[in-house]
Amino acid sequence: MIKKILKYITFILFILSIITIYLAYIGIETKKFNHLIQDEISKNNKDINIKLKNIKILLNLKNFSVNLKTKDPILVLNEKDLKLDYIKTNVSINSLIKEKFLIENLKILTKEVQLKDILSISFKYKSNPQLYILKKIIKDGYMVADIDLNFNREGKILDNYKIDGFVKRGQLKWLKKHSIENLNFDFQIKRKEYFLKNLNAEYKKVKFLSESIKIKDNNKFFEVEGNLKNTLDKSNAEILKLFTNNYFENLDIKSLDLTSDNNFSFKINKKFKFFDFNVKSKLNLNKLIYNLNSLQLKNIIPEYENKIEFQNHKIDIFFNKEKLSIKGIGKFVINKDLDQLEYKIINNNNNYDFETKINFRSNSIFFDFLDYKKEKNTESLLSLKGSFKKNKKLFLKEIIFNEKKNEFLIENLFLDKNFIFNKVNLIKFNYINSNKLKNQIIIKRNKNNYNLKSENFDATKLVDNMINSPGENDLLDLVDNFNSKIKFNIDKAYLDKKTYLKNVNGLLVFSQSKLYKLDLKSKFPNNKDFRMTVNTNNNNEKVTTLFSGYAKPLVKKYKFIKGFEEGLLDFYSVKKNNISNSKLRIYDFKLKEVPALTKILTLASLQGIADLLTGEGIRFSDFEMTFSNKNQLMTIEEIYSIGPAISIMMEGYVEKNKLVSLRGTLVPATTINKFVGSLPIVGNILVGKKTGEGVFGVSFKIKGPPKDLKTTVNPIKTLTPRFITRTLEKIKKN
Repeated sequence: MIKKILKYITFILFILSIITIYLAYIGIETKKFNHLIQDEISKNNKDINIKLKNIKILLNLKNFSVNLKTKDPILVLNEKDLKLDYIKTNVSINSLIKEKFLIENLKILTKEVQLKDILSISFKYKSNPQLYILKKIIKDGYMVADIDLNFNREGKILDNYKIDGFVKRGQLKWLKKHSIENLNFDFQIKRKEYFLKNLNAEYKKVKFLSESIKIKDNNKFFEVEGNLKNTLDKSNAEILKLFTNNYFENLDIKSLDLTSDNNFSFKINKKFKFFDFNVKSKLNLNKLIYNLNSLQLKNIIPEYENKIEFQNHKIDIFFNKEKLSIKGIGKFVINKDLDQLEYKIINNNNNYDFETKINFRSNSIFFDFLDYKKEKNTESLLSLKGSFKKNKKLFLKEIIFNEKKNEFLIENLFLDKNFIFNKVNLIKFNYINSNKLKNQIIIKRNKNNYNLKSENFDATKLVDNMINSPGENDLLDLVDNFNSKIKFNIDKAYLDKKTYLKNVNGLLVFSQSKLYKLDLKSKFPNNKDFRMTVNTNNNNEKVTTLFSGYAKPLVKKYKFIKGFEEGLLDFYSVKKNNISNSKLRIYDFKLKEVPALTKILTLASLQGIADLLTGEGIRFSDFEMTFSNKNQLMTIEEIYSIGPAISIMMEGYVEKNKLVSLRGTLVPATTINKFVGSLPIVGNILVGKKTGEGVFGVSFKIKGPPKDLKTTVNPIKTLTPRFITRTLEKIKKN
């Protein structure tokens, strides 16, 4: 009997075990509890309804409960269907038997749901401005969510809920011009905390990546912090305009390779207003090449070919509402020459303080107005310190350029918003220029005026520019509304490599950035006087006068006039609207070793005069040149010179550094003497010994580049009335 009972008990236990295993691992499906779950879910949420299919029951032996799971349910929110993958919950066996159970936990896995549908449901369920804005800007995308909810005994959701999921192929669009494409991320939502992970998106063709973004609801506002990475190349460089206020709108980028790693935090209130913004960025500018057509740069860097390349720049950026800090170091390339650049910019309340160091080694540097050149492959350092004020004025506290023993220092330079000179406190130059001459210049500001002192100053370039391009003034083009006096005192001012003026003293007066007045006095080492004045009359004409008791240093600067010796020089010019009309007179000089003139005389068989030119030279009593200058062109109305041996008359034009074109008449004194009948015939001494060689004179042409002049000569039998008139005028004066 006992054996039988044990057998039955064993059989029952076996059957129960089979049933238990079946219920625990396979379970059963039923619709019996559908209404209980529906009632429990909608008990405290009247707008929520749920459509269920069969419910699968699985036994949970750990806590003597059962897991209820239903596949493909439909959640109805405000008459909007939301398809789910499954719903799971756990209830006690006791409450299940009584058909009066409480749902303590609910797990929901959605299927792919359109973001627009989620927002439509949410907007009906809870209307607020934030949801309305999101509804307007979200255009596409879907999400899948895994929802874990806990309920209290009254059926209300507890605060320890958790939602995990992901969003795919999201699209946001606002203000017609802005659009985020291919938005993908994983998310986790807890009470007042939102976590985004593995985010990637595309904005203006730029791909952004983020490992994590954390959002915390602080009731009145949201706190956001996270990181963002991106890569830029030429195809998506347009996004730079967002950060440069279109200052570089016309930037012609040829190549770009930039990566950034950004950590950020900010707050945003319920009205979508951003504040307390903080960003820390590390930029790797691997390569940037852009075209920049700049005549100013080409004048300073001769090898510059309208293209700049930056390589391997490491840049740290931090900014918030009050402060912006940028620190960087890297290489820059100009025409394959590689140099280094280091910079720091700090912004406080819209005032930018900056420091820059540029190591020029490979590139050559040329300051034309100083006639200074740094050769390639010599070490030099340019340092800049200054600030850019919110009133858009630039202040350069210090500019230092050092190269070997050459030093250039500028302190407290003020520029306006167009980078035009306003004032400067100190300029100090100590350098050797292209003529191998030492220059020492100190300019100090005294209220609104300046004092200039120099032991040595090479004025060769300055004088050349005044003679060859009197209509140009590049340096003053950088000055706006300059109204000051400059008192100068120079011990030695060189006019060329050997000739100099001593004790140069005077005064410069500027009005509206134009030279209004100049008064200069000095002497040559041979005690010959040198004086120069500039005055502006009531007709706004600038009248320049110059007298030199030693003419040679100035006259020889006219490249087509060579071989001057001795003489006095008197110059007068009137300039208005960048057009100058001038007259140059030279007295009591002689010509020696003049190739062009010698060739004219030889071709015309005036051999005696040609011999004089290769010997002691031909003396002239008077030389007059009447000419005008406009931009790069000098138009010579007349050059007339008369002397005991010959007289010359010329006219033509000279294009700066391009072309010389002169034509004229040369007449021996014998012909002139015959004509006026006042002097005996010199005969063979002037015109040669052979019969038939005597002519009135020669007409000639000189044309070509300044360094390659071509001369043609034709003998003439008859003098022009103009030549005769000018000669008679000179003879009468003498």
